[in-house]
Order: sequence, then structure tokens, then C-alpha cells
Amino acid sequence: MDIQGLNPVLPVDDLDQAVAVWSALLGAKPTFVDGDRWAQFDVAGRRLALAGTDRACDQAGVMIKVGDLAAALGAARGQGLDVGEPQEGPHEVRCVVMTPGGWPAILYQPR
Repeated sequence: MDIQGLNPVLPVDDLDQAVAVWSALLGAKPTFVDGDRWAQFDVAGRRLALAGTDRACDQAGVMIKVGDLAAALGAARGQGLDVGEPQEGPHEVRCVVMTPGGWPAILYQPR
């Protein structure tokens, strides 16, 4: 699998409030905010994502950026994992894969 990035994503109900709190905690402003849909912070060589109204699931998880989503989903299915339906987002195509322990991995490929 061609993994190009890996970062935690936290679902939040109030993105403005979450951005304010995480900005204070991290001592940094977000590097990207998309209205009430999405925000991300790039700090110390790592990324933290906040999913507001545009979220793949309602549980904290790990986003995995891949070069070939179809191949990555095929590999996940081959492992017997529960693979959801791909979703079209404004910047990517993504799919939730449930891992052992019930943690979601959100595999995505930018457009």
C-alpha cells in the first residue's frame, strides 16, 4: 500500500470552539480551516485534524492518505476488515475501515 500520510482526526460538534481550544493548547493557529467543515493544525512535523460538519464517522480515528484508494480498500478487504462505502468529499474520496477494537481508519485519496 502506498501510504503518503497518517494523522489523527477528532470529530467535533462546534468547530469554531474546537479551533480556539486547540489553538490555545498547541500555541499555534490552524494551517487550514474550511468553514464549519474541517480544520487542521501542523505542529512539530505532525498534523492534527478536526472534523466538523464534514466527517466520515463520529468517532476519533486515524486518517491514512493513500496513492491508490481502490488498492488500499482491496488490501483491507483481504484482511477481512469491515470496509464501508467510499464517500466523495470536496477535496478527496474517503472510506471508513473498522479495525480490531472498533477504531476507524479513514483511508483517503486526494482528488
